[in-house]
Order: sequence, then structure tokens, then C-alpha cells
Amino acid sequence: MPGEEPRLADLLGALSLATDLAMGQEPEKAVRAAVVAVALARRLGFPETEVADAYWTAVMRHLGCTATPHEERALFGPDDVAMRRVAERTDEAAPRELLGLLAATGTGAGVRRPAHVVRALAARRAIEDILRATCEVGAMLAERLGLGEAVARSLSQILERWDGKGHPQGLRGEGIAGAARIVEPATQAVIFHRLGGVEAALAMAARRSGGWFDPAVAEAFRDVGPAVLERLEAEDPWALFLDAEPEPLRRIPDHRVDRLAAAFADMADLKSAFTLGHSSGVAELAAAAARRLKLPDADVRDLRRAALLHDLGRVGVPIGVWEWPGPLRTADRERVRLHPYHTERVLARSEALRPLARVAGMHHERQDGSGYHHGATAAETPLAARLLGAADAFHAMTEGRPHRPARPAEEAAALLGREAAEGRFDPECVRAVLEAAGARRGRAARAGWPAGLSDREVEVLRLVATGLSNRQVAARLFISPRTAEHHVQHIYAKIGTSTRAAAAMFAMGHGLLRER
Repeated sequence: MPGEEPRLADLLGALSLATDLAMGQEPEKAVRAAVVAVALARRLGFPETEVADAYWTAVMRHLGCTATPHEERALFGPDDVAMRRVAERTDEAAPRELLGLLAATGTGAGVRRPAHVVRALAARRAIEDILRATCEVGAMLAERLGLGEAVARSLSQILERWDGKGHPQGLRGEGIAGAARIVEPATQAVIFHRLGGVEAALAMAARRSGGWFDPAVAEAFRDVGPAVLERLEAEDPWALFLDAEPEPLRRIPDHRVDRLAAAFADMADLKSAFTLGHSSGVAELAAAAARRLKLPDADVRDLRRAALLHDLGRVGVPIGVWEWPGPLRTADRERVRLHPYHTERVLARSEALRPLARVAGMHHERQDGSGYHHGATAAETPLAARLLGAADAFHAMTEGRPHRPARPAEEAAALLGREAAEGRFDPECVRAVLEAAGARRGRAARAGWPAGLSDREVEVLRLVATGLSNRQVAARLFISPRTAEHHVQHIYAKIGTSTRAAAAMFAMGHGLLRER
């Protein structure tokens, strides 16, 4: 990406389209909310540094959106995306709105839907854990993105309420960060504006003033909100979002793009307990294979970034599809086939990430034209995309899935080789990927673990990250459930987390999920 350093707003604004997908919302919800949040913060007389905090908090409002689909599936049913679409706009203090949320519970579960309704009604503690994990992971990712302590704190408090009935800490009034008090009304205003226009947004803000919302923020919205929403409807929201960034505009050096891509890779992989660490593993393998083919350094760098971001579109597919234990049904197969399309469209929105979009979006293409979503043949698929496709396929084969266990590396290599011989993969790319995989398996063990973790604690962390209970961890490691519980408590204390999802994010961020 030659020339001027990329704007952080260009990068995060585009990547927020993935979180819109995960929440079942229309594209540009987050960037529209950022524009509204800036207007509210300025109306309230916030210093420009705090206006900036509101801007970044709004566009990254749903950084933690992939933290708990694995847990949500057990409670609310297989379609977490449909459930979130309703849950996000629901005021939990309003009985009528709660009934609407209950009606959405179990969507896609068929005859099992009543069981999900009963389970959800009795699951207050589990729901609290889900909300805590969402906030915790959002704050962790904000820190990894370099957004600053204030934004991380605001994301950790984004589900708090003015009346003290929110989550996860039950904070009240001005004990809640200013950006958090602004961003939630701004986000809800965008949702209700799309549902029913300016009048619906105004009525919502008035109804929630003093309960969910800070009354001063609700009043500021009444004063400036309608004009901002109407402008967002009349003009290009993307341009308004970029123009709304408070000065000084934030640009990032090239190496920070890699860190940003790695953070979003982990966010996408957190969607399912079966894909933890997948994108970073594919990126490492694809880059190593590209070096074996002697690609220029700039091409290796771009391929690695495309590989990190190749599965962003996964977040918009319901968890019940990714964790379906057998052959996919036709409708679900079509949803899966759309995920590289969504990846490509998200990346294409950013000026800085656009050069990666086509390669990332072609990771399921096949040489004989049998892949998706382009149905491209060998001649139509760039070398980088052919490498990425081979690396993705091999890595996925060595990971467990709901319908099969992980394949040993030797078996996966033989299977990929047969696929290449039958014309679906580029034989040269497959050779480079398998050579790189063999070299990776031959690495020496690392000297130590982060945060003072012991070998046994890393074993436990790997199992906890995949969603196993303390009892299941104990059975797997032939220890008592009480010993497993002590290990988990010590791990959480050492790494500074309190939930399974945050522990999984820590493990991915430190490369702890695979044997070295």
C-alpha cells in the first residue's frame, strides 16, 4: 500500500461492516452511529478528545459481537444473527419489548424452539456471563487496535444503563463513561430511524430517557438528532463518517495494519469454538508457502494480510450453520457460499484494504471452476488466491469440525494432494503449502508461556477456549473437576480475564492454541 499512511477511520469503518453483519443489521449502521455520536458529544460540550472517544467507540461498538455465539446457541437457538437483530433494540426494562425478544428466541430451532424459550427464561446467570464476555472481549480488542484506554473502558461499559440496571457491573449515572452514555443512544437512534423514521427515533429516545439513557443525552438528541439523521439519509454516510472524525486525523504506519488485521482475524475466528486461531494459522502457512515460491516481499505481506482477513464474512452466518453436526442443508450451504462474498465487499470498502479484497474473497475458488463465490477457473484466479485457497483447505483439514475430528497432518496432506491431482488445486501451490507445513511442524518448542502460565495451565486454557466445561476438561486430562476448576481460576487471574471468550481471545492473541 504505497503512498500516504492509511487513515484508521478508513480501515475501521470498513471493518465495522463485518460487525454490522454479525448483528443482523443493515450495512453502515456503525458508521452512521459514529456521526450521530459526534454530534451529540459536541452538543453536550465534550472536549474534542472525548468527542474522539465517542467516535471510535461508536464505530467499534460491536467489537465483542463474536464472543459468545457458541454459548448463545445453547440458550437462544441456532440463529444468533436473527436473535441479535431483535435483542439489540430491546429495552430489557420494558415488558412489551421483552415479549418481542422472547418471541424471537429459538428462531431456526424448529420443534426445539419451546425448549429454548424455557431455557432462556431460566438462564439469568448464563445471560449475565454472555453480556460480560461481550464487553470484556470488546475492550480487549480495542486495546489491541491501539484505540486507547478510554475507548476500551467505554466498550467495557457499553451495556450499562443510566438507572443502574445494566451489565456487567451495574454502574449508574455519571459513573458510566461519557462515550458509553452517548454511543448507545446514537446506535439505537440509527436502528429506530431505519425502522420508522425520525419520529420513531425521537419517541424511542424520549421513552428511554432517565432509564436506559442519560437524560442529558436524550435531550441533546432531541435538539440535534433529527437533522443529523436526515443528512445521513440524504448524503453518502461513508463520506460523512470520514468527515466527522475529530482532528487530528489518525493515520497508522504500515506495520500497524498487520496488527489490526490480526485482531480482526481473531474476532472472526471467535465466532465458533471450532475455528479458534484458524485465520492466523492460514496466514502463517500461506506466507511461508509464498516465500518458498520466491514471491516479492510486498506480495507476501499482502497475501498474509488477505489471509488474516479472509474469513471476516463468516461472522454474518448463523452459528447453527457453522456448528451443524452433519451435511449442510441446501439453504445453509448457500449461506456458507456467501461468506467470501461478504469478506470481499467489506475489504473493498476501504481504500487501504481494497487491494486485498479480491484475493481474500477467492479463497474458496477451485481450478476447475467448482468453487465459490465467483466460480472462477485457474486462469481467472491470481496466484496469491490459489496459494490462499490451498493453505486454507489444508489448515481446515487439520482442525476439528462438528461433523468430524481433526485430520492428522499426513492424512490432510494426502487428501490435498489428491485434490490437486484431480484438478481442483494448483499443484505448485499445494507443494509449497505442504513443504511450509512440514517445516512449521519441525520447529523447536517455545521457551516459555506468557503471563506466567505453566504447561498444564496452557493445556487447560486450550480446552476451555473451545467451550469445554470444567467437568469436561477434567475428564479429558484425567484430573478431578475440582482441580480443573482451580486451574481455570488461576488461569483467569493470571491473564486478567473472567470469561471463556476472553480467555480464547488471549490464547489466539498469544498463539497458544496449537502445539509447537
